[in-house]
Amino acid sequence: MSKKDHFNSVWDALEDDPVRQENLKLRSALMMEIAERINDRSLTQTQAAELLHITQPRVSALLHGKISDFRLDSLVDMAHRLGMHVSISVAA
Repeated sequence: MSKKDHFNSVWDALEDDPVRQENLKLRSALMMEIAERINDRSLTQTQAAELLHITQPRVSALLHGKISDFRLDSLVDMAHRLGMHVSISVAA
């Protein structure tokens, strides 16, 4: 990579596969929204784990941005449990 390389997102820089890039972007966006909702509610990790039906260490991983630990479908489930609505927009 030269100094002239420019990327639209960090995921474009880190991943060559455009399919994987898009998946990472979606997971990242969901993780940030879920973490924000947990923080806005002032939930402890234990409380969030109970609400999300996951373990406290998984909540910790989510709050620390460990994106490789989460699949898109599990993040959609968590968002729903927090009362969030997730929609997908598809464009050519």
